[in-house]
Amino acid sequence: MKATYQKYRLQFKQASGTSRGILRIKETYFLKITDGNKIGIGECAVFKGLSYDDVPNYKQKLHWLCNHINENSNFLLQELTAFPSIQFGLEQALLSLQSKNHFELFPSKFTQSEDAISINGLIWMGDKSFMKQQIAAKLNAGFTVIKMKIGAIDFDTEIALLRNIRKEYSSNEIELRVDANGAFSPKNALEKLKILADFEIHSIEQPIKQGQFDEMAALCEKTPIPIALDEELIGVFDVTKKQEMLQIINPQYIILKPSLVSGFKGSEEWINLAENQQVGWWITSALESNIGLNAIAQWTYNLQTKMPQGLGTGSLFTNNIASPLEVKSGKLHYNNTINWDLSLLK
Repeated sequence: MKATYQKYRLQFKQASGTSRGILRIKETYFLKITDGNKIGIGECAVFKGLSYDDVPNYKQKLHWLCNHINENSNFLLQELTAFPSIQFGLEQALLSLQSKNHFELFPSKFTQSEDAISINGLIWMGDKSFMKQQIAAKLNAGFTVIKMKIGAIDFDTEIALLRNIRKEYSSNEIELRVDANGAFSPKNALEKLKILADFEIHSIEQPIKQGQFDEMAALCEKTPIPIALDEELIGVFDVTKKQEMLQIINPQYIILKPSLVSGFKGSEEWINLAENQQVGWWITSALESNIGLNAIAQWTYNLQTKMPQGLGTGSLFTNNIASPLEVKSGKLHYNNTINWDLSLLK
């Protein structure tokens, strides 16, 4: 086998705001493995400023993987422990290598266009008019689950937006999720959660910054809104440490981004631990291109969870890889009458 990698810069259709700043470009890497006439493609979607493996020697590790691609896959994954996005890219590429068409990694009713995955509509941070525009667009597009990024603009303005939604739609009609990306302080987080509770919020992701186990545990115990850990999972690789963290914090949910938590294997480890502790979970993408999103979606479908997932990011970019993935009426579909277009990768 031979392996190569290629850097690719995804360009956002419009600047997208989070509590960590404005996103305009997302860098990613495509891993290609060839074995005779067979080709496997995976995506190593490092997330600048967030991934554990956002380190200066990232490309050197990709180069190392390419030079050692004929080693045992379990050995390679172990050696890549500190590089979860590369682990995930390798998992994808090896599955792709065995696929009939490079991209059907987990054959199912989803890949046969017979079923779809319920997803949430993502509302990015911005000024009030921009966020209102996004909310209206998602509701008009048939979404029944809205996830709103909060924590970057004035809290009162964000509350006003949520109030406007609830004036028109009850919690039976529209499920509201919010994502603070660690924007609240431990001192005022509980007070803000109590205010948010008036709007029948389904859950809030990462209300305070990760690494504050005692503070997060206290919040999870007292919160009027279910709390979902997100960034908290990044960089926790040892299964004993994972279990310890879940036992200390005892969250209501965890959110799994395979590119950030060691791919399919790492995500499934988290899922098993969470279910043993009666902690809920769901899957989200981490701004991958359609290559990575495709892998996540197919794997997620096979988990047979009915909860809406966070897999609606494929339409964010002007230069995404054209694929059969389509979002219609609040669901992610795989339209297998549409072909993949890899011309951008040549």
